[in-house]
Amino acid sequence: MLGVFLDTETNGLNAFKHRVLEIAFKIVDMKTGELKEAYSAVIQQPETVWQNSDPASLKVNGFTHEKLQQGKKADIVAAEITNILQRNQIKRGSAVFICQNPSFDRIFFSQLVDPDIQESLQWPYHWLDLASMYWAESMRKGKENPKSFPWVTGVSKDRIAAVYHLPAEQQPHQAMNGVEQLLLCYDKVIGFK
Repeated sequence: MLGVFLDTETNGLNAFKHRVLEIAFKIVDMKTGELKEAYSAVIQQPETVWQNSDPASLKVNGFTHEKLQQGKKADIVAAEITNILQRNQIKRGSAVFICQNPSFDRIFFSQLVDPDIQESLQWPYHWLDLASMYWAESMRKGKENPKSFPWVTGVSKDRIAAVYHLPAEQQPHQAMNGVEQLLLCYDKVIGFK
């Protein structure tokens, strides 16, 4: 089984008006933790998209319009992602996507690769989230130690990292940094066998 550990940075939280600015992922063997392949790209966006940006989101990820213009066009990024996932035989039943917040990342990912294309390629439709994994593990531990309950510790990636004495994600947020921290947290919460 392979895991596609994925993170995105966007210019806002509304997928109907905002766009993905950066995407990164690492394909990892879920049994061994072995890295199979990594990918990261900044995606160019036109001025009209930039003008719709939410300032709070840009403060988190530190993107500027000038930095975006150094990125790649969305269709090139989509083709590169498709090639990598096909080359690694990412298929339903033999792989899953893992994110901190898959309901967010998946909808922005679908701006790059149309869901109908994802379906035709039989990509996994299971997008798992670290927060739920942590929630389940915290509930189990909370029966022995009430300070371990997830409503005490919180479930953000940085809060999960703090529980396990891992560093917080670097600021401003960048997609590959998010993937790296996601992998660190996953290894502590669940572990690679």
